[in-house]
Amino acid sequence: MASTIFRSFQTHPFVFHPTTLLRRKNVLFYCTMRSAQTTQAATQEKVNPPQAKVSNLTQNKTLENALKDYEAVIGIETHVQLSTLTKAFCSCPYNYASQPNTSICPICMGLPGALPILNFKVIEAAVKVGLALNCKLALNSKFDRKQYFYADLPKGYQISQFDVPIATGGYIDLDIPVEFGGGHRKFGVTRVHMEEDAGKLMHSDDGSYSQESTFPFVLSINIIFFVKVINVCSFLQVDLNRAGVPLLEIVSEPDMRNGIEAAEYAAEIQRVVRYLGVSNGNMQEGSLRCDVNVSVRPIGQSQFGTKVEIKNLNSFSNMSRAIDYEISRQVLLHSQGQDKEIVQETRLWEEGTQKTVTMRKKEGLSDYRYFPEPDLPGVFLTQEYVDGIHNSLPELPEMKRRRYEKMGLSMQDVLFLANDLNVAEFFDTTITKGADSKLAANWIMSDIAAFMKNEELTITEVKLSPQELAELIASIKDGTISGKIGKQILFELLAKGGTVKGLIEEKDLVQIVDPAEIEKMVEKVLSENPKQLDQYRGGKTKLQGYFAGQIMKVSKGKANPGILNKILLEKLNAKS
Repeated sequence: MASTIFRSFQTHPFVFHPTTLLRRKNVLFYCTMRSAQTTQAATQEKVNPPQAKVSNLTQNKTLENALKDYEAVIGIETHVQLSTLTKAFCSCPYNYASQPNTSICPICMGLPGALPILNFKVIEAAVKVGLALNCKLALNSKFDRKQYFYADLPKGYQISQFDVPIATGGYIDLDIPVEFGGGHRKFGVTRVHMEEDAGKLMHSDDGSYSQESTFPFVLSINIIFFVKVINVCSFLQVDLNRAGVPLLEIVSEPDMRNGIEAAEYAAEIQRVVRYLGVSNGNMQEGSLRCDVNVSVRPIGQSQFGTKVEIKNLNSFSNMSRAIDYEISRQVLLHSQGQDKEIVQETRLWEEGTQKTVTMRKKEGLSDYRYFPEPDLPGVFLTQEYVDGIHNSLPELPEMKRRRYEKMGLSMQDVLFLANDLNVAEFFDTTITKGADSKLAANWIMSDIAAFMKNEELTITEVKLSPQELAELIASIKDGTISGKIGKQILFELLAKGGTVKGLIEEKDLVQIVDPAEIEKMVEKVLSENPKQLDQYRGGKTKLQGYFAGQIMKVSKGKANPGILNKILLEKLNAKS
């Protein structure tokens, strides 16, 4: 007895459902026939196990050796969703996570007769990004129709740019974090072009049903089997809120060689669009989406290997791990002489298994049948318009990092501060108020960062102002308060706000700097701890810390540490 499963699709009358399309899951054909030969073959298959695979240890050693002989070639296509008030070609607003299909119109839905009108903020954003990425701008460009059918594309085509993108031939500078080897990198940018987003497909949890029917299934001319068909259907809902939202697609040159470089490139793109204010760049919301193309080739070979695309990358860490896994997978196949198994395909990253898996094969290049968009005029820019935008650009991440370096900050400090625009602005404002740059960086990177992490707040949400941080640093530096008292004041300011001077006066936190007053405290503590004093003078000099702590308790943390330790040492080493 053997069972054979065939995949197919069955027609079904159209079912009307609000904003839904009907999707067919796999239809199962169960064909049954008696065959002694088949039974015997099936039994033998169970008895004879498949050939054992190479052990993990041997495989890892083979891979480690092979990686030295191959290099990866990586390119990234990044889609940036623009933060315009309305969509690209209509007046509908877009708000993430709003109720499905509440922000649509005939243009979004692709209804006959609806004509697009270009949102000029899209052009402004494209010019900003093009300039920020050191691209050459096309003063005369146009929109094109990219024709393809998919359930979330109601028009049956996407308005995009094909042969004349708005920006080409750029590059981006970035710094690799010290923990990953450090160093400066420069990666090429092939093009930046404008386009519209598609809708979003959502699987229904409660719209499934099944039907059973029986009909003859012809396997050959002479044999007819009756087959029971289980037709399982489920609703696939379409949310068109996102349809028509403006995008910029940024295509890199294949200049990256590992997962770290690719992830840092994508992170720098995110920083750039956030600094420019054209997008929030949130990967979790789909505002920044990256498709990575990976191939490997023997070192020294100029010809590219077979390219594999990776999707489903919702964080930079996932991107790095997915790329490194895919490089290892392809190199291992090459080293085992199975490079023919590397085919042009789209693979998904599975977080649970930490592997890439096949999503779909690509048998050839897609023919999108591009032609100029007939319902939109060309895009013509004047040099005066471009110069005006260029002069309005803010200080970009690369410029900010170089400025911070000139202040004498370490690369670790530089990368932390410049990574977030709001943190960088907080730091810049603090030092303009007179604070030392290194001290300000230390406070922001340590205690302030720890508080924000614990409370799950951003730097714009804490109560501390840059002015008060500068005042706190100055108060510690001039000896008004100690560093320990400074930390107490800092957490009070972060949680509740207020002023440094006000808290010092309110809580009587002014540091004690009078030597005579501190000397009295030292003598009091020594007289109350004669046993420890004898032990110290007997050679246990580590007890100095014990005495210092006791004196600080007496002073409620207000004694100047420098003066305290000087007097304490004199008293401890004095002859009785």
